[in-house]
Amino acid sequence: MSIEYENLHKPKSPISFEVSSAESDSDGGGQEMMLRSVLTGIDKIEIIDVPKPFIVNDNDVLIRMTVVGICGSDIHYYSTGRIGSQVVQYPFTVGHEGAGVVEAVGAAVTSVKPGDPIAVEPSVACGHCGQCLAGRPHTCENNLFLGCPGQIEGNLAEYIVMPETQCIKLQGGLQPDHGATSEPLAIGCYAVKQARIKPTNSIAIIGFGPIGMSVLQMAKANGVETILVSEKINERGSIARKNGAKWVVNPLEENVLETADIQFDVVFECCGQQDAMDTAVELLKPGGKLMVVGIPEFDRWSFCADVARRKELSFTHIRRQNDCTHQALDMIKEGEVDGSAMITHHFRFDQIAEAFDMVKNYRDGVMKAMIHFG
Repeated sequence: MSIEYENLHKPKSPISFEVSSAESDSDGGGQEMMLRSVLTGIDKIEIIDVPKPFIVNDNDVLIRMTVVGICGSDIHYYSTGRIGSQVVQYPFTVGHEGAGVVEAVGAAVTSVKPGDPIAVEPSVACGHCGQCLAGRPHTCENNLFLGCPGQIEGNLAEYIVMPETQCIKLQGGLQPDHGATSEPLAIGCYAVKQARIKPTNSIAIIGFGPIGMSVLQMAKANGVETILVSEKINERGSIARKNGAKWVVNPLEENVLETADIQFDVVFECCGQQDAMDTAVELLKPGGKLMVVGIPEFDRWSFCADVARRKELSFTHIRRQNDCTHQALDMIKEGEVDGSAMITHHFRFDQIAEAFDMVKNYRDGVMKAMIHFG
């Protein structure tokens, strides 16, 4: 498969990104093979043998994957085969939250070397389109994203090839799990930045999966103390309480609107559910901000126009992480946030079907399941 992209740091120097199989092994006799997981249908995931990718371009990095976190978007593709207009063409490999070890590098690579542990930044921006030039690489007109249909095969495979710009060396005691969880933490970082919250603000987080957890940690790191969390899974609610939420409510058991005696400055919708949108509009004070972070499986949101208009609410969608991964890793290193707090389950690569089924069905209080290689 050949995919074109532009170097993020050299916007006027187009280069070709090719994910190719090795023509021969070191003995010259046949292809080197590896294991890759692929979606093969709705609720179907398998592990197959495929040719191992190899370096084609001077700025390529061959990465041996160490750990990959299962994201809610991976589960959307697994259980429905699509997210909006992005439709899976089977077989396809998902996965984008990952860390690995550099196996080999192209001739022009200088920032990493074989043996280096790295986090993999999944979003490849072109660097020269109008969005990139406006400081919005996350909405790049030519964006390629790991594990996104029609873009780049995901990293739930033993090896992947990525450009050097997407490889962030793990230093200062950072471990592979830190590298993988930096991706959802970076989304929380960006969401909190966009909300422009102050320490004196009150916030509510609806849906306390990994993204809700990331928002809470980033808000706490910014000095916010007045935080409500609404979550339907009690085990996740307990994690929210341990991580500093002032109020934690299960909307299946209690009335969220009656839990706190205040209205909120900012509400983060982090689960992609219509009832969360309805609750958010009611929770916000006049002039409040609704940050829509969750990915819905449906095509259209609805909200009470009368209430939203009378309150003069602002709605902001959050699209991925907008260059916040380095900041998230720095915050992990400094102890300001802790990505490991969202990890509840670990699986071997050969247990991937079990892992996806558990996450899809929210069994055993799962928040973040990690897939380990080797």
